[in-house]
Order: sequence, then structure tokens, then C-alpha cells
Amino acid sequence: MLFVIAGFSLLCARPVRAANHVVQMYFFKPPSTFYVYIPATLTVAKGDTVTWTNADQFVYSHTTTSGASPPTPSGLWDSGTLNNAQTYTLDTSSFNAGTYPYFCKIDYNTSPAMVGTLIITNPPNVAPTVSITNPIAGAKFLAPANITLKTSASDTDGSVTNVQFFSGATSMGNVTAAPFNFTTNNLGAGNYSFTAKAFDNLGATTTSVAVNIFVQTNATITSSALLPGGSFQFTLNGIAGQTYAIEASSNLLDWSALFTNVAPADVFNVTDATSTNALRRFYRTRQDF
Repeated sequence: MLFVIAGFSLLCARPVRAANHVVQMYFFKPPSTFYVYIPATLTVAKGDTVTWTNADQFVYSHTTTSGASPPTPSGLWDSGTLNNAQTYTLDTSSFNAGTYPYFCKIDYNTSPAMVGTLIITNPPNVAPTVSITNPIAGAKFLAPANITLKTSASDTDGSVTNVQFFSGATSMGNVTAAPFNFTTNNLGAGNYSFTAKAFDNLGATTTSVAVNIFVQTNATITSSALLPGGSFQFTLNGIAGQTYAIEASSNLLDWSALFTNVAPADVFNVTDATSTNALRRFYRTRQDF
């Protein structure tokens, strides 16, 4: 019989929010800098936006134009003429990771030349999420048990490639296709701790919160003895951590509950201090589903 204690947590993965970066454009940047993008080199994550702003205090115009060989543009972007306080925003979502030089078509042949560099990197990989949805907390099974482990697995910036299932530190199996469920068969009586480990297409992993289950079977009562003073003691052979209800009867027909024990060990003693006035008493132990 199985008593399941399941802890579970809801891991909520949020999509990475794109950032906006600002590049200022100057004919003259006090105290002594001419024809400059600030910063001249900017590194952003793919999906971020970049906004160029004409920040000149003097009446002057600029462009931001992609290309490594001024005045020939590469065609990736061109702001056109930006007058004072005007802006141009570039979305990098469609760009591959790499280095992109650019220049000002108005001031490309000045000294110094007005040029800049935009570096686009791949965004950090977001790890997948996974949780075990079955068995649920409090579920109970009878040995030998066949249990289907069901999961909820997802990845916000890619795909889940496989989910590996563990009992403790031992791998039970690997599932490579949704819905990522796994059945373990013929589990003997005992305590089990199940986890699921999800892998995404870029190699990131997440391990679920453990779901602890108890597979139950019949316990046995041995080594009964009458103690001084009339109390009765016997030994219960069970499984540590599982719950056993102890009942007593004087005729094997009518049973009454004495107490419920969480087994401190596989073998432990139980003492009935209420038996001092009983002429005859029978005992049994059971586990409920």
C-alpha cells in the first residue's frame, strides 16, 4: 500500500524581456570630441532594440547607416537624415549574432571618420520547466505497484527534447517525445522518491521537485509479551516512515482502534497500556488507501 507525500512547486518561466539601448550622435561632444557615436561600440542581445539619437547642441544632421566601407551601405539599415533630437530605432530580432559596422553618410570622410560598431550576441538560454503531475500528494498504492509518472514540461525559448525519470539517484528511463510520461512496473513495498529532469534543445536542464511515495504491503506482528504491570507489547515488522493503524479485539469480530503509528524503523515495538484488565485480546495492524 502506498502513501504518497508529494511536494511540488510551480516554476514559472518568464520570457526574457528585450532591452533598449541608446547611442548618441554628435558633431561636437564637449569638451573636445568631434564626429562621434557614444558609445562607439555597443554590444546587445539578439532581440534588443537600439535607438540612435541626434544629441548635438549645434544645428547638425547625422545618419546611422550599416556598412564596413563608407560611403557604400550594406543595406541592413539606414536611418536617413536625422536632425537635432530626432531618433532612429533598430529591432535586432531578425539579425544573426555577429559584428555590424556602421557609419554616418554625412561625416564618413571627416577626421576622425564618424563610424561605429554594433555587436549582436545570442540571448541567454532559458532553462526548461518541469513538474510531476501524477502521482498526486497523498496517493497510495499496494505492492506490487504499476505507477505512471506524468509530467508537465515546457521551454519558453526553444523545445524540450527529452525527460529523464529518477527514483532517488537511479535513472529509471528516458522519454524523448511529448507528453513525457513514464510507467514503472512491479514496485515492491517501500519508500520511493521520484524526480523528472527535463532537457532543452540547447542543453539546459531542470529537475522537478521530488514526489515521495510509499508502496504498502501487509505488516506482521511478532514477539508478543506480557509486561510487568499487565501491559502488552509486540513487535511490528513494517516499513519505516509508513503509517500503521493498530486495532484490538476480544473476539476477532469487533475491532476498535488503539492508536496510529508512523513507523520509526522497519522493525519497532508497540506497547498497549490499556490491556491491564483484559482477559483476552487480539491485535491487528492495517494501512488505509
